[in-house]
Amino acid sequence: MTGYRIRPATVDDAAVILRFIRELAEYENALSEVAATEESVVASLFGEGSVSYAAICETEDGEPAGSAVWFKTYSTWLSKNGLYLEDLYVTPAHRGGGVGKMLLRYLARLAIEQDCSRFEWSVLDWNEPAIRVYDAIGAEPQTEWLRYRLTGDSLKQFAEG
Repeated sequence: MTGYRIRPATVDDAAVILRFIRELAEYENALSEVAATEESVVASLFGEGSVSYAAICETEDGEPAGSAVWFKTYSTWLSKNGLYLEDLYVTPAHRGGGVGKMLLRYLARLAIEQDCSRFEWSVLDWNEPAIRVYDAIGAEPQTEWLRYRLTGDSLKQFAEG
């Protein structure tokens, strides 16, 4: 197996991160929903006031193999921050080699280092390969909560209402 390393993403990784966002969206049959551009990735992940973070997993030769994008959450009951994984992506050529698990462990360690009370994420109910990984590492689905979302016109109408 090729050796991998994980490092914090830099502004120079914006094009790779955008490529991974688009590849993940295509895998999830949602490519038409991607509005991100290289400029918006730079601004949202590396711009002033950014509250989001990214890491790149790459081979020893520097070939990008995957990425993770996350942000902090907050639990009022625990009065502590949490870490929420927004996207985890591994390129097809590197799937099955432990890259996803390496990225998850990287984030788990980061959560512990930053005294986070939780490490959470969402997964599409049909994404069996990912669910198998999450089950194997001991993560538990949170079935008692329903996730809600306002976007686009619904968000605007409610805000104006």
